[in-house]
Amino acid sequence: MAEDELQVIVDDLAERLERSVAIDDPGIRLLAASRHFGDEDPVRIGSVLNRTVPAEVVELILTHGVAQWTEPGRLELGMLDATPRLCAPVRCQGQLLGYLWLLDHGGTLSDAEVAAAGEAADRAGTVLYRRLLVRQRSQARHEAILRDLVSPDTMIRSQAIDDLRAEELFPESPLHLTVLAVQCLADDETHAERGVELEAAVEEGSRAVTDDVALLATNRSRAWLLLALRRPPSRDLVDTITDRITIRFKHLTRGRSTLVFGLGPTVERLDEVADAYRKAVRAARTAVLVPGVGSTARWGELGPYELLVTLAPDDLAEAARTPDLVALEDADVHGVLIASLTAFFDHGGSAQEAAEALCIHRATLYQRLRRIEQVTGRSLQSGDDRLALHLGLKLRALAIAFRLNADTAG
Repeated sequence: MAEDELQVIVDDLAERLERSVAIDDPGIRLLAASRHFGDEDPVRIGSVLNRTVPAEVVELILTHGVAQWTEPGRLELGMLDATPRLCAPVRCQGQLLGYLWLLDHGGTLSDAEVAAAGEAADRAGTVLYRRLLVRQRSQARHEAILRDLVSPDTMIRSQAIDDLRAEELFPESPLHLTVLAVQCLADDETHAERGVELEAAVEEGSRAVTDDVALLATNRSRAWLLLALRRPPSRDLVDTITDRITIRFKHLTRGRSTLVFGLGPTVERLDEVADAYRKAVRAARTAVLVPGVGSTARWGELGPYELLVTLAPDDLAEAARTPDLVALEDADVHGVLIASLTAFFDHGGSAQEAAEALCIHRATLYQRLRRIEQVTGRSLQSGDDRLALHLGLKLRALAIAFRLNADTAG
């Protein structure tokens, strides 16, 4: 087993140098650790106990650029309880596969010891590269099944269900199946580059699922995870997954691209995953178009947007051209009336709160609301009229966001 081979490498180096040694994967998740020689610090102890370190420590480590290192180097975390350490990147065939760590109290490592650490890292790279090839073949198979699982073709979906069962990936106990969609908001980098970075980041997030199953599928700017859990996913678990993906992606892209997420409903049968997938993708689309929902949009918490984002862009643009808003736009060259009506609805019809948000006097807001009623022929005292205006504003905002998003992508 690769884990056993890594353990041999770690133990051999530790005994030779009489220093504790550890190997992490690229996400700073522990793969193997030697016994200690009294040189451990709280970060190392936490890593051994939890098999990982807190997200903020991962971010601190990656901030030093170790993902781009090709030779061993000394790293100081700048934390009071963290000992300086030697980081030897574990690479093979040009791929970063992890990090080998030596604690370095007082900078006492000799050139020969640093060289030994580099040689051990090279050996570990060969072991991890072999394991990577095996995992990639298995992952490619699972990814193909996942794509079929959400196909619009019923026969293809049925075959994918049979294939998943044949793979025996899931436990026999009742499952809670949840789809997490990931959408890249990209800069001007090539799609191919983003695809590689996105896949690495999503794979890092999947590792937060330790006792259950997480399968992933990616393309150039989108990805999704199928979480197969023995209990419904907690908010903490989802937050941990998205945090790990975000941190990893930020460092791989050096902050030039960002991600949003869409969480679908939890279902209990494989034949329900296709619908959960569609809703997760729509939730992610909502996060793209409506920044106010946050970076993670959860289906079931999006109110009217769950209906509105099902519309095709052309249908949405047409629906947004309601007579009320057309008249309002014609009479509102500077957009003051539309902004005031939006704030009024966003604050639950509270004129006081809307006026404060707009930094105007309440009397000024009332004047604008009366003008809106005159232009549109609607009454803000009527529930149906308020609904028509509010829905029209939501459609308009989505249509504008769709158009801007399409222009940016183009």
